Amino acid sequence: MSTVVTDTRNVLVRELWPVLRDPFSVIFSLLQPLVFLAFFGPLLSGMTGLPLAESFQWFVPGIIVMSTLFGTAMAGSNLLFELQSGSHERMLVTPVARSALMVGRALKEMVPLAVQAVVITLVAAIFGFRPHLPGMALGLVVLAAFGIGLGALSYSLGIAARERDWMFWAVQQALIFPLMILSGMLLPLEAAPRWMQVLSQLNPLTYLVEAERALFNGQLTEPAVWQGALAAVVLAAVGLTVGIRMMRRSI
Repeated sequence: MSTVVTDTRNVLVRELWPVLRDPFSVIFSLLQPLVFLAFFGPLLSGMTGLPLAESFQWFVPGIIVMSTLFGTAMAGSNLLFELQSGSHERMLVTPVARSALMVGRALKEMVPLAVQAVVITLVAAIFGFRPHLPGMALGLVVLAAFGIGLGALSYSLGIAARERDWMFWAVQQALIFPLMILSGMLLPLEAAPRWMQVLSQLNPLTYLVEAERALFNGQLTEPAVWQGALAAVVLAAVGLTVGIRMMRRSI
């Protein structure tokens, strides 16, 4: 176990070095959530008639989940590039635990996303957003579990599509936008058609979004919190199980 932990730490540090050397990639990835914050926030306020600050209490947690969704769903593209360039094979001949290769990569995705979440919160605070700080910290932990699971699944997809890279993008795009829309992270689904509401209830991302909204607003005892946490933990368990098996078979 100590070897796996050490290997995981080494893989995490290796994966983080390019981010630290070129932080512009993290800054650039902030543009999308900030654009959504600038345009969808006032739009939602106009639709509901609520002040912008109150709208942000509902909207900002969804934007942070969206940032995590896009960031971790794209993670497999990095591994896909390494598979095609041959650098991944060079990693496989080292005495590094295969599980560490997957867990370390998955953990790496959450570091820049945590920074993005803090920046988004600070920008929204200028316009009246007031997060519950202990709830926000707990919310980021739940998001980390979700991001690790989804990142591991994205890496698995990258391994499966290494000889047909178009397959990675086709599957990713076919899944990510329906999951995003049906989770209600951008707009409420109360007025949506019945079939969309049913699909929303089957979407695990819906429970994560509701949990983040409850946590960021200090409603720590709401049932949505444990439901979202359970969805995140289950996804992490499934993602890491599938990802570690795919990593071992990628030799």
